[in-house]
Amino acid sequence: MRQTSIIFALLAAASATTQAQSNVTVYGVLDAGVEYVNNANAAGDSLIRQSSGGTNTSRIGFRGTEDLGAGLKALFQLEGGILLDTGASDGALFGRQANVGLEGNFGRVIAGRSYSTTYDFLLPFDPMGYAPLYSWATSSNATGGRRDGMLTGVSNLIKYQGTFNGVKLGATYAFGEAAGSSSDSARLALGVGYATGPVSFAAVIDRANGARIAGGAYDKTDTIHLGVAYDVSKSVDLKGGYRNFKRSLASGGADLRSDLLWGGVNFNVSPALTLTTALYHQNIKNVAAGADADPTMLVLQAKYTLSKRTFVYGTTGYVRGRNNQLVSLSRDDAGFGTNQTGVTVGIQHRF
Repeated sequence: MRQTSIIFALLAAASATTQAQSNVTVYGVLDAGVEYVNNANAAGDSLIRQSSGGTNTSRIGFRGTEDLGAGLKALFQLEGGILLDTGASDGALFGRQANVGLEGNFGRVIAGRSYSTTYDFLLPFDPMGYAPLYSWATSSNATGGRRDGMLTGVSNLIKYQGTFNGVKLGATYAFGEAAGSSSDSARLALGVGYATGPVSFAAVIDRANGARIAGGAYDKTDTIHLGVAYDVSKSVDLKGGYRNFKRSLASGGADLRSDLLWGGVNFNVSPALTLTTALYHQNIKNVAAGADADPTMLVLQAKYTLSKRTFVYGTTGYVRGRNNQLVSLSRDDAGFGTNQTGVTVGIQHRF
């Protein structure tokens, strides 16, 4: 109730501010669907449920700018996730975005909570657009709860991004805020991208440190990401990406290693209808023989636009693993079978 009251108060304040100046915007994404999945529990039962966020996570946000003169602007953004099926908050009130910063000819610098440079730079190269159902670009589920994903939402960050003559540069640093060590729980990401004609690409490296354990050591997670896209024509886009993941454990155990490859096609059949096919494959490394699931997921999706703000969609996905290991279509949920099929139909509205 308290979070709801705060949101309504902010909506009223934003509405009043918008009347006084045109640089404050209230926006949101509302995405709901019905999903069927098999192998939804250890007994192998199927499940039909309502989902919130089949193609994009539901959210509400506030953003704005103030012209400071001489080409300089102040900016802010507050954004929180919504579970549309229940109306509950999806995490913290403004767990998606809570930042303030400056923008000018040098680019943009913000402080607070936001998405990492890795997320920002790789988003355009996932044919599914990081859809909660079904994409493994942000993370990928395999045996034993392995989710070797990218650095996404980050708190306590300073983030920079700028574009110069087609070259896009970005950097994220997040303070670990641990007494006695600046490295404990710190995050760092560096990215570069470039677009020329129909071709675009990006490369990002990041490091995420864990919390210190006895002796002062901490886990270290290093990833390398590459993305490439090619606009074959006005109606066909090819997109692909690669992630190399390595987590060195402070406990001295074997490193967690994997590679993730993905690729797909967005085909605009007509101004209203878009078809997408995507393939994701994770190669689990450095595990005992027979313990690597190495899952592969195939996804097909159709979107039909009803207006500039509203579309309906249907998505189906199928995943299979190796060595009788448990796998899941979801980037978040545990697997209960050696394969899984899912079908979702839904609607999305933006405002």
